[in-house]
Amino acid sequence: MTTLPGIVVTGASGRMGQMLINVINESEQAVLAGAIERAGHAWVGQDVGVAMGGSAQGVVVTEDAQKAISEGNVVIDFTAPVATLAFAQMAAEAGAVHVIGTTGMTADETAQLTPFADRAVIVRAGNMSLGVNLLTQLTKKVAAALDEDFDIEVIEAHHHHKVDAPSGTALMLGEAAAEGRGIALADAMDSGRHGITGARKRGDIGFSAIRGGDIVGEHDVMFAAAGERIVLRHMATDRAVFARGALKAALWGLKQSPGEYDMLDVLGLND
Repeated sequence: MTTLPGIVVTGASGRMGQMLINVINESEQAVLAGAIERAGHAWVGQDVGVAMGGSAQGVVVTEDAQKAISEGNVVIDFTAPVATLAFAQMAAEAGAVHVIGTTGMTADETAQLTPFADRAVIVRAGNMSLGVNLLTQLTKKVAAALDEDFDIEVIEAHHHHKVDAPSGTALMLGEAAAEGRGIALADAMDSGRHGITGARKRGDIGFSAIRGGDIVGEHDVMFAAAGERIVLRHMATDRAVFARGALKAALWGLKQSPGEYDMLDVLGLND
């Protein structure tokens, strides 16, 4: 019988779900304890390894999320906001670590996570790669060093299947820029430009979203002034970087007290 922590993956059939399962199976620090899919999904009732086109792994895909979560130590969740809130309640009831990579959550939805963090560890981040989190810190420092003569634009590109814009990572970078300038992003956010919009407002933080092909994730933060530009860039070419970051967060979370954390906490990069 293994003594390694058991990890439950939600949205097992999705691109991130399958990548997470592969990364967990390759790890010597954790085991796959459960795989969850929505009711009626074709994978439900199948061995997850067989469903993925390989050999049996001994883990059957289930629609009974509460039971699966109660049998694991950690839930890793890259699904949708409504589902994530339901999983957060289940994880809190089970005392399981909840690692959230779900994007597109509103401020109200993220606020609903707080009561669950009184009972369990929640690690949530718009992006779980080491490089992006370093980029976040750099963005904050550069924004703090430059005045409003430098316009800030966050430019992101993703595959054509992505359903939310700006991406969670772009918003994370925008928040970092706003924090560096000592302002609230909500007061300076400029996105969705179309038609005669008028001149750009001094001090705003702009967002541009590109969707196409199979782009995993590219993010630029551009600081543009008269005669010069500074561009900070991160490019992800393999979705496994997010899965490995999520696994790192899961293992880190097992050693923490209940509360809300992010990847900067996991990586020791918070001020």
